[in-house]
Amino acid sequence: MEFSEIRSAYLAAEDFSSQLLGEVPGVIATHGQLVFSSKPAVNVLWAQNIWHNPAVFSIESINDGAKKLKLIQRNWWLYSFQHHRRAKLIQEKLPHVSAKPLVFPCSLPPSPLGSWTLLDENTILASPNCSSLFPNGEVKFIEDRQGPPSRAYLKLYEALTLMQEHPQPGEFCVDAGGSPGGWAWVVQQLGAQVLTIDRATPEPKILSLPNVKFRKGDAFALKPADFDPVDWLLSDVVCFPNKLLEWASMWVESGKCGNFVCTIKFKGEPDYGIAKKFLGIRGSRVAHLHHNRHELTWMYRSHWS
Repeated sequence: MEFSEIRSAYLAAEDFSSQLLGEVPGVIATHGQLVFSSKPAVNVLWAQNIWHNPAVFSIESINDGAKKLKLIQRNWWLYSFQHHRRAKLIQEKLPHVSAKPLVFPCSLPPSPLGSWTLLDENTILASPNCSSLFPNGEVKFIEDRQGPPSRAYLKLYEALTLMQEHPQPGEFCVDAGGSPGGWAWVVQQLGAQVLTIDRATPEPKILSLPNVKFRKGDAFALKPADFDPVDWLLSDVVCFPNKLLEWASMWVESGKCGNFVCTIKFKGEPDYGIAKKFLGIRGSRVAHLHHNRHELTWMYRSHWS
């Protein structure tokens, strides 16, 4: 591979390189979890971070590497795959970038964050223009190990942070398939009211929280006509993606709800093409979040359309 051929790069989350390789055009090489392409950057679903128009340049020393990066811009984050010690020493000579876990709810970082890596001992690949404002696309939060019943709540934390909007006090939310109750826990913490619907009962400590109500039943039996307007419709339920798409589309078309966060879960031989159908709904975004596993997250806001 000629380094000069690299026009874009895509960073996969750990264990999800194969999904990313299946959708990146013009793949010419991989560098750990980083996929190099000879084509300009495009939006893909499984990238944790996309490096636009990266530059390749030679360095003579650790100091020279740091100097050349600082001449491009201030804020950089290292993706280290090889020559780890040398790369770390270069990063240490760059201006400090905080990577402290976030306190939810929170704003997005105010400044862009470039990404760089060592291709060999004396060659840097660096992109000042990346799709994520977070270090290597990893959105990390201070975790609550007492309140929520599982770590699934972190997916909702991340989605709402990326959307830069969240349920407000007094708003009404429906949590479809919400047991054991992690997403309902997030909503009530924000001061909104939440109705969680599932065949399984949420944990007692969730049911005892203020602003949380529970209805036993099939979440997908919910129809827009059954409700006055709903502010947020949330779903982390395990189901076939086509079933989720049909149900969510019905709600969007009804105009009864303007905000959605739903997890698209895959099993067996997955059809990732279904995600493109979610993107076909105007006002939609689909992404593999840092806290997702073998799943994607669909985010919708009516004003995005």
